[in-house]
Amino acid sequence: MIDLLIEGGTVVDGTGAPRVLADVAVEAGRIAAVGTGLGAEARQRIDARGQVVAPGFIDCHTHDDCAVTRLESIRPKLLQGVTTVIAGNCGLSAAPLTRNDPPPPLDLLDVRGFGHASFAGFLQAVEQAGPFVNCGFLVGHTTLRVQTMRDLNRAADDNEIAAMREMAKEALDAGALGVSLGTYYPPAAAATADEIVAVCRAMRPAHHVLASHIRDEGAKIVEAIDEALDIAGRLGVTLVISHHKLAGFANHGRSKETLPHIASAAKRGSVCMDCYPYDASSTVLLAKSASDARRVIVAWSAPHPEFSGRDLDEIAAGLGLDRQAAADVAAPGGAIYFSMDMADVRAIASHPLTMIGSDGLPHDRHPHPRLWGTFPRVIGRYARDEGWFPLEQAVHKMTGMTAQRFGLKDRGRIAPGMAADLTVFDPERILDAATYEKPDQPPLGIELVIVNGEIAVNRGEVAATPAGQVLRR
Repeated sequence: MIDLLIEGGTVVDGTGAPRVLADVAVEAGRIAAVGTGLGAEARQRIDARGQVVAPGFIDCHTHDDCAVTRLESIRPKLLQGVTTVIAGNCGLSAAPLTRNDPPPPLDLLDVRGFGHASFAGFLQAVEQAGPFVNCGFLVGHTTLRVQTMRDLNRAADDNEIAAMREMAKEALDAGALGVSLGTYYPPAAAATADEIVAVCRAMRPAHHVLASHIRDEGAKIVEAIDEALDIAGRLGVTLVISHHKLAGFANHGRSKETLPHIASAAKRGSVCMDCYPYDASSTVLLAKSASDARRVIVAWSAPHPEFSGRDLDEIAAGLGLDRQAAADVAAPGGAIYFSMDMADVRAIASHPLTMIGSDGLPHDRHPHPRLWGTFPRVIGRYARDEGWFPLEQAVHKMTGMTAQRFGLKDRGRIAPGMAADLTVFDPERILDAATYEKPDQPPLGIELVIVNGEIAVNRGEVAATPAGQVLRR
């Protein structure tokens, strides 16, 4: 007697291999068997005829550090088929941090999650609270700086580097998947490559990942990519170039330059990237970033909550100010920036080195629609309707490829012995419904989501029992 039998579905196994008709048997949170006519006795049977059975989607780029144990915060991920998240990206992790006044962009994370002096303590707290999805965590270099340094507008001195190196080692020993960088943002902009390498010396080659929100995604993007490649190369670790994009009108089309550059580097070392399938980004509200975008939507504003969801130009007109001055009035806050070109987005998403990540911000009052729609958008809109790549490749980019890059050995594939993280969807109906105007709309076509053998979503109904696990290296 097995726990669960999913019968007659079209299995897309996460490796990129062609789809096959097969049953999937689940026992004790693991995939017990995959094949036709299994005929096993089961406590629960699910008819998946006409549906695709895929590995649960792995969101490789999230800021869900403080969301994984809060059902309403993680609900957008579960409803779009995500069973595993990688948090702590862009240099921003919830630990180790005891300051109650974290500077932007650490305020993008929910401050209720702070207060853990050690990474091990943070992971233990997540486990005790019970995560609703599987979660792997990176330790953020910016977080280490904020915890250690009072003056962030300079490179760290030897004592500060030594203190950060000890904290990084503690996090990696506790099970962090790697380190993330965010030199694009002011708290880490003064950090040198030498500082980062010295801090990250405890990273182990072929074991840990360095995920980098590079220093510049505009005019100096190639130089920024090269800096990240140099740091990862000196450490001997896998580099993930976070949410690769070309921002600003002057840089539209430059994916023809950056993608061959990254592919060439990948011949010499372990390099990949992630992206989200939209032509707008979302991060802290900055006057400089606002000036480079064709449109800006305010996601949230601390001094002016009434600005949430409104166009910055509309706000500026009402205040009698230009866009940059209006951004200063609304700050601190978050914003959605329309600054990319869809031709670049397609080229990047289609590249064989690219994984899919949402980069969603679960605590924004008016979030970017990627928080609710990333994975169904890739499958329904771009794989099925526009033919960017086959379904098998789309699923691979959000399951098997991601698991391999982050060292999640028992995730991301449908095969005997693997963790029973599964998403069942209607290939004809799956589609994102979230828009910039109404971003909190659940997608269509996700029928069933299973986390470690437990049904987490059944036709839009989300289970209130946490079934996730903390994933350590």
